[in-house]
Amino acid sequence: MTRRNGAGLLAATALVLTAALPARLDAQNALDAARIVAGAPGEWLSTGRTYDEQRFSPLTQLNAGNVASLGLAWSADLDTARGQEATPLMIDGALYVSTAWSMVKAYDARTGALLWSYDPQVPRETLVKACCDAVNRGVAAWGDRLFVGTLDGRLVALDRKTGKPVWSVVTLDPKGNATITGAPRVVDGMVVIGNGGAEFGARGYVTAYDVATGKQMWRFYTVPARPGTETEPAYLKAAASTWFGEYWKQGGGGTVWDAMAYDPALDLLYIGVGNGSPWNQKYRSDGRGDNLYLSSIVAIHARTGTYAWHYQTTPGESWDFTATQHIVLADVVIDGKLRKVLMQAPKNGFFYVLDRTTGALISANNFVPVNWATGVDMATGRPIERPEARYYKTGKPFIGSPGATGAHSWQPMAFDPKSGLVFIPANLAGFPYFPDPAWKPAKLGFNVGVDMSAGAMPANRAAREAAAAATTGALIAWDPALHKERWRVAYTGPWNGGLLATGGGLVFQGSAAGAFAAFATTDGRKLWSFPAQTGIVAAPISYALDGQQYIAVLAGWGGVWALAPGTLIDKSGPVRNISRLLVFKIGGKAVLPPAPVLEKLPIDPPASTATAAVIAAGAEHYGRYCGVCHGDAAVGGTLVPDLRRSGVINDAALWQQVVHDGALKVNGMVGFASVMSAPDIETVRQYVIKRANEDKALELRQAAARAPVFGK
Repeated sequence: MTRRNGAGLLAATALVLTAALPARLDAQNALDAARIVAGAPGEWLSTGRTYDEQRFSPLTQLNAGNVASLGLAWSADLDTARGQEATPLMIDGALYVSTAWSMVKAYDARTGALLWSYDPQVPRETLVKACCDAVNRGVAAWGDRLFVGTLDGRLVALDRKTGKPVWSVVTLDPKGNATITGAPRVVDGMVVIGNGGAEFGARGYVTAYDVATGKQMWRFYTVPARPGTETEPAYLKAAASTWFGEYWKQGGGGTVWDAMAYDPALDLLYIGVGNGSPWNQKYRSDGRGDNLYLSSIVAIHARTGTYAWHYQTTPGESWDFTATQHIVLADVVIDGKLRKVLMQAPKNGFFYVLDRTTGALISANNFVPVNWATGVDMATGRPIERPEARYYKTGKPFIGSPGATGAHSWQPMAFDPKSGLVFIPANLAGFPYFPDPAWKPAKLGFNVGVDMSAGAMPANRAAREAAAAATTGALIAWDPALHKERWRVAYTGPWNGGLLATGGGLVFQGSAAGAFAAFATTDGRKLWSFPAQTGIVAAPISYALDGQQYIAVLAGWGGVWALAPGTLIDKSGPVRNISRLLVFKIGGKAVLPPAPVLEKLPIDPPASTATAAVIAAGAEHYGRYCGVCHGDAAVGGTLVPDLRRSGVINDAALWQQVVHDGALKVNGMVGFASVMSAPDIETVRQYVIKRANEDKALELRQAAARAPVFGK
């Protein structure tokens, strides 16, 4: 690992406005483990507020009786129009937040005055390595420093007072395909960070660095290395017996890109491990083996970085069923006994309650409809799979529920210790897994081992309406003691925001439709709502200053659902990205500027003249290399250009300059010459032209059906 120290180590910028620094921040109170464990009610010191990641604020000033008077205290526009997923921190009167492209900003938590801004200048071409937008989920704090992981793989320590870089380490191989989007955690003077990239070919690990110097303290791998190339600890030797074939060629996967939690009393750091690389186990491990530690919750002795225990939620993972989803620690009375538990609702659709000391399974029930398994065997802890789910064995498509976006994705849950309920931002959405008998890995694009073009949505109104009807979302209140749902709030579509529970009996959540709302903890009644003008996917926080309780949330539509699902992107309604930090208090009188009109260019393509063979080839290339950003079946959202509406499809030479040569790489659109020839790239243009003509014709038919009929 390369390490570079000093304030001049980065090609980066830091804007410092020191005049408005709050008094307590200027004093630089020490932030350490004792302060985080104590969990000062008015502050938010770690991404989950405390090490247990409950995302529960004990503040009670806001309650069901007065939340209707909640108003906007202040807002701050952000200088990026990509997805905003970060949880702010509030320390000593200042709000610290990371934004898309791994930038960090500090604000006066009372007034919204900008204190400083830091830009790590992530090369925009890094975006081709990121599966799901240029997002960042937050910063960590310790002592007088903040820590941020950058999309291009650096861990940067910043001076909390000024925003100036103190040290930086490169945590990833710059030549590899991994990225960082998750928030670091700091335990016992070490800052811990993982990474993502299993869709592109990566081997997962987490690393701990000394907070003072950036020196690597330990590294924990989640997948064994190529046999004979490393001296591996016992836990990896045990894992190696569960892998087959030449799994190391694509890294195996198992990236730790989000969830972590820590129990100081046990000195156990819990990590959530991701999917396989590729998804398709046939190509990853000869179609067999549990493939440890994919899709697992793993407990690590934090001081030493050594293995303690694991629980695998999805053995032989083949559906992108990560276990990287939010991990919550709590003490819960179950069957009359107080248990130290760990709770997770991973992508696979089951809600798991484990003994966090030993990893023993306590309960596992599905919280959404599940068709890949009939349940979990409580004797073995393994899912009871349906044979048809393993599409690479049957050779037939499998429409999985949940799908690759998960029954629950990265958006954080919240736990209310008063009611004993866990609140889950659930997705109810399927995914078509089509086996690809001719799949080969490539240098760019999704390397998942399934045919990403075969399940493309047709230009058929009935098919689209049926898919839309089956794609919804919900806020689910789950009782982990009784392992069942207590109530739910139905949403029009999936991909709604993360959650906050408060001591005042409230649950706060933003939606994909652009509303930020408060619900009653007891029964889910909506008590208040604010029109945010954009979809909200991030989780809120609460803090208090001068006897006033505040609620803060990052707004800004983004993530994979804003990019990849094609016609289903707008299931909750058409929204655009307006990136802002929103802060609320009782009696707040601030107002947002009028929402800009969301206008889309017309679909006006040239005539489709290519042969069916050319268009079929273009569909295959598009599904492999383009669809994850520009949308299924070339139906785009609002974050990136909708290619059906782009004038570039009219000009074959210009298309080659962009797609082949990378003329727009400074915007994140790199060239694909390493994986597609110029003739291949032309087939993609012809496919987009064909799709644009189909959808224009469909629009005209729908308009004609709505037109009034005269003379009757």
